[in-house]
Amino acid sequence: MSPRLAVRRLTLTDFRCYAHLRFDTDSRPVVLTGANGAGKTNLLEALSFLAPGRGMRRAALADVGRRDSAARTWAVAAVLDGPAGRVEIGSGRDGGSERRAIRIDGQPAKARSLAGLVSALWLTPAMDRLFIEGAGGRRRFLDRLVLGQDEGHAARSGAYEHAMRERSRLLRAGGADGKWLAALEDTMARHGVAVAKARVATVARLDAACRLGIGAFPAARLALAGEIEGWTAELAEAEAEDRFRGALLRARARDAAAGGATIGPHRSDLAVRHGGKDLPAGECSTGEQKAVLVSIVLAQARVRTSLSGLAPLLLLDEVVAHLDEIRRTALFDELAGLNAQSWMTGTDESMFAGFGERAQFFRVADAIVLPAT
Repeated sequence: MSPRLAVRRLTLTDFRCYAHLRFDTDSRPVVLTGANGAGKTNLLEALSFLAPGRGMRRAALADVGRRDSAARTWAVAAVLDGPAGRVEIGSGRDGGSERRAIRIDGQPAKARSLAGLVSALWLTPAMDRLFIEGAGGRRRFLDRLVLGQDEGHAARSGAYEHAMRERSRLLRAGGADGKWLAALEDTMARHGVAVAKARVATVARLDAACRLGIGAFPAARLALAGEIEGWTAELAEAEAEDRFRGALLRARARDAAAGGATIGPHRSDLAVRHGGKDLPAGECSTGEQKAVLVSIVLAQARVRTSLSGLAPLLLLDEVVAHLDEIRRTALFDELAGLNAQSWMTGTDESMFAGFGERAQFFRVADAIVLPAT
């Protein structure tokens, strides 16, 4: 076991509701309780900015700054203990820039440099409806899981989406140069197949991990519903790319009328079933859906740790809502045994009593954080 990944000190400056905050923790799970609107979720969002990506809320950087701050600059700093030893990470917005500034041990760094130092997974109340709303939310959830297992996924997805937007723009304008369309379709085919392959590999690993079961949580079943993903399973990569190019060529007139590409990994979906009941997750009760979602995130934490040796911080907003006492106990047991710190929020401290001395408790009120007594 490598040293437990843990935030030992967190400092916020002009972040959301916090003008300034600094508090220290040990390596145990952290429980933050307080009334709605006290600032608990903002702390989890701040922690999410220590890892690569756009943060837990995917907010524009200017929107993260404290409203009373005219410049909307902000900073998150943390001292972490982990496999790389003790490291100081700073993240924030400087001036009018929309690019996040990163510092590691006081030196400017690229966001990708964070990947070997810290990673994070999160659950939010908005995700409780993941299985009953549109496929877009499930694709975003899936792609975050893929990114946790494959650092190149974001670049490939970005290249695919850029080419897709350019192709759609040209088709809507009419009379586009065929050679330029073919070049964009080649880019879509190459990157789209790579995106699909990464998703297939991630879902296979996660499905295997979920089938093992985690305590009282249901053994979820995961599968991909997507034409391109299906091609990658039956064809060599080059053959799948050729088929995708041909499909895009034949679909030009249809896509021009539709205003966008009607085929591609941007239309795929993540299919999730409750293993014990063999039911689609969306047909399960609210509590069962939450349990399935927790099961997937815990499985992802295990997979990510086995692949990289770096366990992720778990940021769990209102995680015990809709979980019965048996599943709360199972969750606390799992979190206490993980090789990374977890941070949880809730309005009722008694709901976390099953942790006992295995966790540290803080109360949040009016953007002030104090140890619970």
